[in-house]
Amino acid sequence: MITGGASGIGAAVVHAFAEQGARVVSMDKADPDRHPPDACRALTADVSHRSEVRRTVAEASAGMGGIDVLVNCAGYPVTDAGGALTDQEWRAHFEADVHGLRNMCDACQDELRASGGNIVNVTSVAGFGGDRGMEAYDAAKGAALQLTRALAIDLGPSGVRVNAVCPTVTRTPMGRYVEEDPQKLRALEQAIPLGRIGEPEEVADAILFLASPAARFVTGAALPVDGGVTAWNGQPPLT
Repeated sequence: MITGGASGIGAAVVHAFAEQGARVVSMDKADPDRHPPDACRALTADVSHRSEVRRTVAEASAGMGGIDVLVNCAGYPVTDAGGALTDQEWRAHFEADVHGLRNMCDACQDELRASGGNIVNVTSVAGFGGDRGMEAYDAAKGAALQLTRALAIDLGPSGVRVNAVCPTVTRTPMGRYVEEDPQKLRALEQAIPLGRIGEPEEVADAILFLASPAARFVTGAALPVDGGVTAWNGQPPLT
């Protein structure tokens, strides 16, 4: 089951799992017609609404005979407004990135315990360190990362693994605000050791690994998919 599956990283994850022969349910706020065609089922729901989530998860589980993997890709786009954020915008980040993630994990826990399954949460490198003018986004992504670790501890005794991938800016509709600004894009590319922004398929590949038996002894991990940006300590050249 993949949230945010209608576009961006979520759509790439749907494709990646489908190519491996998985039966996929794509869940998104968007109209079902916008979901990838290789999703076995496309369902519409808002992850921040607990009742919608429980209804949709029950429907998905009944249709598939259970849930083995939950991938939480749904999120709120960056609001680059610094201290000018309204209370509503601040709350919107947490409703999607933290409360929505918790709602999905809670609703799928029994299914995942029964299947010995696992969860992969898409957070961000923003969970490791702060950005200028992105207080709400950074705070929400940091909370999502800590929630991932706490869930790994709580669900580990049941055999359920919980991990996170932490991308930098990726070539998706959500990252378009950077790509459309040549100055921002160049500055970001210079800060990434591999010299470019990420592709959604590269994040999907990391998710496939964490969800697979190859990662069977990995839980509570936060895997950067960032071209090496988090390897840098931020200091200018000193030699």
